Amino acid sequence: MDLLNMKNITVSYGKNALPSVENFNLDMKEGQIVSIVGESGSGKTTVIRSVLGLLPGNGRVEQGDILFRGNSLLNLNKEQWKELRGSEISMIFQDSGAMINPIRRIGDQFVEYIRTHQKMPKKEAWAKAADMLTRMNLPHSDNIMKSYPFQLSGGMRQRVGIAMAMTFQPKLLLADEPTSALDVTTQAQIVRQFMELREQYGTSMIIVTHNIGVAAYMADQLLVMKNGKIVDAGTRDSVIKHPASDYTKNLLAAVPELEGKRYV
Repeated sequence: MDLLNMKNITVSYGKNALPSVENFNLDMKEGQIVSIVGESGSGKTTVIRSVLGLLPGNGRVEQGDILFRGNSLLNLNKEQWKELRGSEISMIFQDSGAMINPIRRIGDQFVEYIRTHQKMPKKEAWAKAADMLTRMNLPHSDNIMKSYPFQLSGGMRQRVGIAMAMTFQPKLLLADEPTSALDVTTQAQIVRQFMELREQYGTSMIIVTHNIGVAAYMADQLLVMKNGKIVDAGTRDSVIKHPASDYTKNLLAAVPELEGKRYV
């Protein structure tokens, strides 16, 4: 059985607006990394938000179905979503630092996050959180737990976000532009972190990015979106070597190097 099937999904905001996403299809197996590439406004973030039932405002899935391990996600109630989010499916945002409360210490927020999903004493939750930070290559995890977000670099904040998202070893990790707020060296480190997550935990991922270089480096499947529609889709190699659309060809022509290497 596939892990995730998105069948002919169309998503709209407001009454008469054009759909933000139209006829989107994806079949994803366990352990796969899927990259969705496109410019701002292409609909790529809407796709992953629809998987987690987190469409902002009056966004709604107008047609199609989203199946997670064979079960539709479109009719879940609040309790069912609460059970699923964080434990089965997790999400990482563009700048995890922006999602973390700036005036509370990392440890307090991390402990609260753990105890929302799992009943356990504070001390145990603290130890679990510190352990996750260490696993995400953040040394001196106790110091980080006692820090405020502004005391950490962008890359460290992003690792905190990944640590939180991975606490319950979800089957599917959704990452929305997880490297775009970072400098190139830190980007490369975070990309490697994601690859390690798959190796260690077998985590499946959908990575949304405007950077086709990052996407190509990570992906088993590569989807290119423009104006709410898929314009290219297939294995990484097939899309890169035989792009179907001029849009994809132009994206590929503009790829910068990552650590001195071109990945496309």
